[in-house]
Amino acid sequence: MTEHEHTKCQSLLVYLSEYVDGDLSRDLCDEIENHLAECRDCHVVMVTLRKTISLYHAAAAGQADVPGIVRERLFHTLDLDTYLRD
Repeated sequence: MTEHEHTKCQSLLVYLSEYVDGDLSRDLCDEIENHLAECRDCHVVMVTLRKTISLYHAAAAGQADVPGIVRERLFHTLDLDTYLRD
């Protein structure tokens, strides 16, 4: 990854969730992937988003060994308090 001006970061980050979900056109995916290859900051955001989604799915399914307080904070932050189990 190289240093670059961060002028495109905000305009591309708005599409990050759709990118991770696979809901974007191939052209926009290519543009995001090229940017992620150059921008360490955006790459970290993308990796963090993917890990958060994975952790959420594992915690929701009861498959992750997530400490209760961490699970509660995650679900509360994602506004999913109704899914917390006793």
